[in-house]
Amino acid sequence: MTAIVPGTGPVAPPPSRRATALTVAALALPLIGLAMLILRPVLDLQWEHQPTHFWLVAAVGAINAALAWVVGAAARLRRDARLVLVSLSFGAAAGFLALHALATPGVLLAESNTGFALATPVGLTVAAVFAAWSSLDLDGAHGARVVRLAPWLVGGLVALMVLWGVVSLLRLGPLDAAAPPERTTVPFAVLATIGLACYAVAVVRYLRMPRHAASPLPLAFAAAFTLLAEAEIAVVVGRNWHLSWWEWHVLMLAAFIIIAVAAQRSWREERWSGLYTQDTAAGERDVSVLFADLAGFTHFSESHEPAEVTAMLNTYFTDAIPPLVERFGGRVDRLIGDAVMAVFESDGSSGPSHAQRAAGAALALQQATGAVAAAHPDWPRFRVGVNSGRANVGILGTGGGRTYTVIGDTVNVASRIEHRAPVGGVAIAAATRERLGDAAITQPLGELEVAGRDAPVEAHLLVGLQGV
Repeated sequence: MTAIVPGTGPVAPPPSRRATALTVAALALPLIGLAMLILRPVLDLQWEHQPTHFWLVAAVGAINAALAWVVGAAARLRRDARLVLVSLSFGAAAGFLALHALATPGVLLAESNTGFALATPVGLTVAAVFAAWSSLDLDGAHGARVVRLAPWLVGGLVALMVLWGVVSLLRLGPLDAAAPPERTTVPFAVLATIGLACYAVAVVRYLRMPRHAASPLPLAFAAAFTLLAEAEIAVVVGRNWHLSWWEWHVLMLAAFIIIAVAAQRSWREERWSGLYTQDTAAGERDVSVLFADLAGFTHFSESHEPAEVTAMLNTYFTDAIPPLVERFGGRVDRLIGDAVMAVFESDGSSGPSHAQRAAGAALALQQATGAVAAAHPDWPRFRVGVNSGRANVGILGTGGGRTYTVIGDTVNVASRIEHRAPVGGVAIAAATRERLGDAAITQPLGELEVAGRDAPVEAHLLVGLQGV
């Protein structure tokens, strides 16, 4: 039986010695083959085929760009530092590989370009730095800082790639050589050494991460980083248009295919959860939770056709959800029939707090759905409740049953407060009322007994909110 780690799902059993030996042997084969090609040059056959080179590099770049996009989207959604750095690693590889593809003579450029030809070792090294960084302990203040700096890191990476492209096209400085060097010069050999060291750090640390039965990603990343480290070696010693030169192109393709396949095999819900930091997977945070439920939904469903009920819900949710997500930065945690639960967390900015945004979203929801209800007098109306406090945020369940949600007394109270709200109104708990301060215009609703709690919960009717 597999062990269960809170917030992460079952832990995969350690691989057998035979499986480990086979994996190590498979990952070592490219390096052994490279050594044979270098030690016996007669085996290092030359094959110059420019279209194949272009499409091979373009394919690797396209896979990287797709990975960078999907991982970056997950990083923004979950505000996870490791995913931020992984997406930057993919982005660096994709961008510089695109520049390297342009070095193929006769495809897009009339002749070879030294800067574009050397873009790959630069890109691999930059990607290796982000890879090593992503393997470090990113919980707490370190991870929060990475998330805050994410836009600047993306901007800096894009600027670096654009600058390299411009300098290469203009053939400035050391990139003005008439033809790419047979082997990389000392500065680029140094870059390759740095990249090799960074990938080595990443491999070791990813192998030490907890292995999740539902996610093969940490192991897949360790294997891919091993292949990329071998590619760094091949970049330095390979001879242009020989098998040793083609090898590092193929190694990069294999590395990123491994990651793409591992991601595809992971369950689509929280596909990248195997890489989440501990704070993301099972962390405690200060949040505001909003519950909205349609009063009289059961009676409406009983007296109307299912198609009419579905149309009513779709209309309401079309108007209700955008204020929660787009205007006030909330995250819809789940839809349960006629009810919606949304979570608001600190976004790291100096703007409104999560309590202010949750309260503003609640009022906006009632305003938007009230306009809909005015055109359909027989439709039920929402009641909304908001509570703020500490909650456990992370992965619940395993495999196909995984979900990203919040759990705790804060959530339970928000649900109970919602039942105290009048139809068309917003009820907030005392914890939320305190955080809103003088901005909130409220009326007391009295105390609410909550099953399982020793003390009653004080509730307030939120009439208005100033400054949000």
